[in-house]
Amino acid sequence: MDKRFYTVPETESGMRLDKWLAAEDTGLTRTALQNLIESGNIIVNGKSVQKNYKQRSGDRIEVNIPDPEPLRVEAENIPLDIVYEDSSLLVVNKPKGMVVHPAPGNYTGTLVNALLYHCGDSLSGINGIIRPGIVHRIDKNTSGLLIVAKNDTAHAGLSEQIKVHSFTREYEAVACGRFREEQGSIDAPIGRHHTDRKKMCVTDRNSKNAVTHYRVIEQFDKYAHLRLRLETGRTHQIRVHLSYIGHPVLGDDVYGKPFKGIDGQCLHAKKIGFVHPVTGEYMEFDSELPDYFKEILRKVK
Repeated sequence: MDKRFYTVPETESGMRLDKWLAAEDTGLTRTALQNLIESGNIIVNGKSVQKNYKQRSGDRIEVNIPDPEPLRVEAENIPLDIVYEDSSLLVVNKPKGMVVHPAPGNYTGTLVNALLYHCGDSLSGINGIIRPGIVHRIDKNTSGLLIVAKNDTAHAGLSEQIKVHSFTREYEAVACGRFREEQGSIDAPIGRHHTDRKKMCVTDRNSKNAVTHYRVIEQFDKYAHLRLRLETGRTHQIRVHLSYIGHPVLGDDVYGKPFKGIDGQCLHAKKIGFVHPVTGEYMEFDSELPDYFKEILRKVK
């Protein structure tokens, strides 16, 4: 069971408990929090409360999140575009539209289902049954390179490189608008959106530092072809940062606007580089732009 503790500040007194907790980057929706209150898993000053409880300054909140029920993830014979593979890891070129790991509404057809068929039991277990081997992820509608760990040693070594920002990740995107500068950096902290828990945003509240470097490959009339390098790896980082500076990724229906003829954002994880966690050799892989990306470039030109 995951136990979390919070203390209500004076400035938040009188606010509904479920609403306040939903804004405290718990990762839980108000509905989920209300269910936890009703089941007695959220305790205030050592006592259970009603779901409409209005908190007071200094309240000591204990949130108990029960362990999820075991879920069996099935192996599926789904073709994989494997760029590199050895006994410790593999690098996969994920197609646009494929979900990385199972989640509500997507328990089949994911990259993990395909990896279980290809690798069998040879995947790291650090992230549990839902995300075996998954060291980092890219969004469903983002295509490109992803590294997968086959054992816990490789997983730990790769995760450490991501943590200290020595992991090379370069993307290409088509963004909206004209850029005044040919290159630049976006240094703005990212955290959970205060009202829409499925979204991220630039915020100083419960956020982490985030830095994205960009360069304009080609500027068109209303769009730009960009190369981007991640210094940090926050959820939806490129999409949030480009939207923040007024140049959302083309087709991004969450942080920008939909675009006719494209399902989701035009964003591709093109290059990945890392030190092999076993051999110590630096390895770098580059992928060709997929057909959908080339077609979008043709259209915007």
